[in-house]
Formats: sequence, structure tokens, C-alpha cells
Amino acid sequence: MDGAIRRPDAPDHYMVLRPINRRIVIRLSDGTRLAESTRATRLMEVGKTLYDPVVYLPKQDLTADLEKQDNTTHCPLKGDATYFSYRRAGEVLPSLAWSYDTPLYFAQDIVGLIAFYSDKVLVEEHPM
Repeated sequence: MDGAIRRPDAPDHYMVLRPINRRIVIRLSDGTRLAESTRATRLMEVGKTLYDPVVYLPKQDLTADLEKQDNTTHCPLKGDATYFSYRRAGEVLPSLAWSYDTPLYFAQDIVGLIAFYSDKVLVEEHPM
């Protein structure tokens, strides 16, 4: 696939990044806005399976303060993921989002981007 970022040791594991030409708004179910961006990217990944597309946006487009968690995970295509929670009225909503702050050398296109779990937030796409 043209434009694919491939894992050097397993070229059948790859991702494709495509700009989203829409305004993206990330909200909690109560309407709290966490982010808004006109610079979002859709990441599509193929590995052992075809993964659901994920919307990534620049961290600068966050409209809420997220708290970095201590836990990390490793992806052989992207690198080490850092997770973020959100605190409201004494309640902590854990692992709402993740980012790859120091991705693997071949995945540098995702530096500075953050993604949210679509089952924990509302991801809205609006015309620009």
C-alpha cells in the first residue's frame, strides 16, 4: 500500500496515516469537551488483523488537562505508549487516551499526537 509505514522486521505489519479534512471534537458523555482539532489524522493499521481506524490529533489541540499515568505498553510498530486519565469533581476517568512520545524511528509521523478510546469518549466529525 502506497504511503504505508512498515515494520522493518515484519513488513506485513503496517500503518497508513491520512489527514481528516473535518473538525474533530472529542467529548465525554456528559458533554465535557476534551479536544478540538482541524489537524487530525486517521491511523489505519494492519497486523495480525485489520484494526479499527483511530483518530489522532495534535496534543496542542487538547482543551482539557489530562494526567499522565505511570503505565505503558509496547507496540512493535509504533513504540511505547503512554496513557492519560482525566479528573473531574474528584472522580478519575483512567486510560481515556494514549500517545507515543518517543515512537520507533520509522514511526516518527505520530510524534506529538494523541488518540482517545472511542468506547470511552464521543468522537465527533464536523464539516469545516
